[in-house]
Amino acid sequence: MASMWSRRDFLGAAGMAVGARMARPALAGALRTPASRVAIAQCQEYNRQVTDVLASMFNQLGGIEKLVNGKTVAIKLNLTGTPKDRLNRMPMQMTHWVHPQVIGSVVTLLGQAGAKRIRLLESAPFGTKPLEAFMVSAGWQPKDFASAAPHVEFENTNFLGSGKTYARFMVPGGGLMYAGYDLNHSYRDCDVFVSLAKLKEHRTAGVTLSMKNCFGITPCTIYSDNAPVDEPSIVPSGFRGPMHSGSRVPPKSAPQPVAQSTDPGFRVPRITADLVASRPIHLAVIDGIYTMTGGELPDQEPNWIHQAVHPGLLIAGMNCVATDAVATAVMGFDPMADRGTPPFEKCDSTLALAEHLGVGTRDLNRIEVVGTPIAKARYRFPTLTQLTT
Repeated sequence: MASMWSRRDFLGAAGMAVGARMARPALAGALRTPASRVAIAQCQEYNRQVTDVLASMFNQLGGIEKLVNGKTVAIKLNLTGTPKDRLNRMPMQMTHWVHPQVIGSVVTLLGQAGAKRIRLLESAPFGTKPLEAFMVSAGWQPKDFASAAPHVEFENTNFLGSGKTYARFMVPGGGLMYAGYDLNHSYRDCDVFVSLAKLKEHRTAGVTLSMKNCFGITPCTIYSDNAPVDEPSIVPSGFRGPMHSGSRVPPKSAPQPVAQSTDPGFRVPRITADLVASRPIHLAVIDGIYTMTGGELPDQEPNWIHQAVHPGLLIAGMNCVATDAVATAVMGFDPMADRGTPPFEKCDSTLALAEHLGVGTRDLNRIEVVGTPIAKARYRFPTLTQLTT
């Protein structure tokens, strides 16, 4: 398959200034979380305009130069599932994967802002094959990303990868579901962590945005249904079913649960909040140009209606809770909602749990929205009742 997105496409507004600041999540409790700024922009298609729009959004946030200049930046992509998981034979990036144009544009802007090393990360479900091979199997060209900025690297974080040991992240305050998490070294060996997500609903977590994207940083060598009892497996096998169901605990070598439940609507939001508290996100970017309704994967839930949609939006912020709160509002939901209210009809709110851990605020009154107002950007997603056939 010929390359569709070149360095020239990603560059867009190459001369645009890239500026300044870094927000560090506080961990002292929800009432002490700082107010935040989130940018929304309308962007109708995946073309060179994406770079221009993102550059303007980053400037509205105060710039990213001080955040990334001279730093190693790790980007968690949202490439959930396999290339076979398609909605009506559409390309994955038009429904549930972050689009290559958005990835390339972010890499380009990080490079322009002075990042010395950029690492693209995802837990690819193809054993120990490189992430580049997974991208090629989807018809993508990794060389396009590699040429978008100096020193771009890739790593499949579903196993030990190029590291010698797993990196341990303990959750401040002791954790809501686990005391800590053992992850691929790439999530430790970076100065700046970026979550590059898709604007989607989720059958277990209500919404899946920049925070839920980090659920996929957990390696299947430790957290899958096929993980050994004592130590991580060498090769990842199986899926993260036990993370949802509580059917088994991780190997004894990893931090163990601090709460007991078999309810996915209890477990998944808590694990997600734990992860973003222990491995903070410095920049959240959400691709809502094209996406889909009805869940994280096409036909993941047989009784749900999955439909391709075109919100034509990009959302970005330097606090993941605030960014996801704004994205939730853009989707037509109340970010202050709790369990029993859309989009959290059958689950606890990850937004509320992360706020409780002091990661950020979900209160729109404490979030400065710049660019396109929420009311103008709003693209209403269906509720659980409307999704069920």
